[in-house]
Amino acid sequence: MDLRIFTEPQQGASYETLLSVAKATEDLGFDAFFRSDHYLPMGSADGLPGPTDAWITLAGLARETKRIRLGTLMTAGTFRLPGVLAIQVAQVDQMSGGRIELGLGAGWYEEEHQAYGIPFPQEKFARFEEQLAIVTGLWETEAGKTFSYDGTYYQLTGSPALPKPAQAKLPVLIGGHGAKRTPRLAARYADEFNIPFATLEDTATQFGRVRTALTEAGRGPDDLVYSNVLIVCVGKDDAEVARRAAAIGREVDELKANGLAGSPAEVVDKIGQYAAVGSSRMYLQVMDLDDLDHLELISAQVQSQLS
Repeated sequence: MDLRIFTEPQQGASYETLLSVAKATEDLGFDAFFRSDHYLPMGSADGLPGPTDAWITLAGLARETKRIRLGTLMTAGTFRLPGVLAIQVAQVDQMSGGRIELGLGAGWYEEEHQAYGIPFPQEKFARFEEQLAIVTGLWETEAGKTFSYDGTYYQLTGSPALPKPAQAKLPVLIGGHGAKRTPRLAARYADEFNIPFATLEDTATQFGRVRTALTEAGRGPDDLVYSNVLIVCVGKDDAEVARRAAAIGREVDELKANGLAGSPAEVVDKIGQYAAVGSSRMYLQVMDLDDLDHLELISAQVQSQLS
């Protein structure tokens, strides 16, 4: 089971805070540092000092880390034109020496679009499918050849399809709970399928749908990495768990029901249950980015039992 650290900077984090977490992620032996792609906080958070852009952040971290994978869960398809996104991600992959992964989604948070003047189209999923075709098509085009695309929403003519990522195949992550279109797109374009904040039962059901879609697309059912995102709140004793839960405005019982919470032994056991239904990678949603002791505990007493 790979353990990756997942952050939500729109809730309130500077680049320096994210850098500290990324460096701890690397030093403590975790597999990757990922971040969300949002410009407006959710719930009661004030979001101070203000949003940071996902790909500018990852470009900085690409130069200030050495080993960990870096990526997004998920880049909002509404934020960037697909040709521009392909250039940005390829460049950051080059800057990192080939450690970037692109999680791409259709976009959903209408209020942040209104707040920053970003168009919020109604036909997001159809656009998302074209975006996937364009981004992957540009990267896959042989050097010296051109790429064209004539879609409903996007048209590209004679693109040189440059630059290329450093990786021969930059991993693309697709995720979600959709029963039909999401598994179909994952089967066509993804290297990893991720389901966020799902129960064991829902995880098993959705993984099954993706496996069926892969078979129908002529791929093997194990061609993808299957992963989960769950909030994490670990403590060496009940008092520490309660303190960490209070710091993020959550209740311990609710966190245990819906996330990875409790003692290291409890969290290891629950991760094992997700592994049993097919997950091989867990993104740990860390909400208190100032609590680096939390990451140290997870590394020493959770990750050590899973590696």
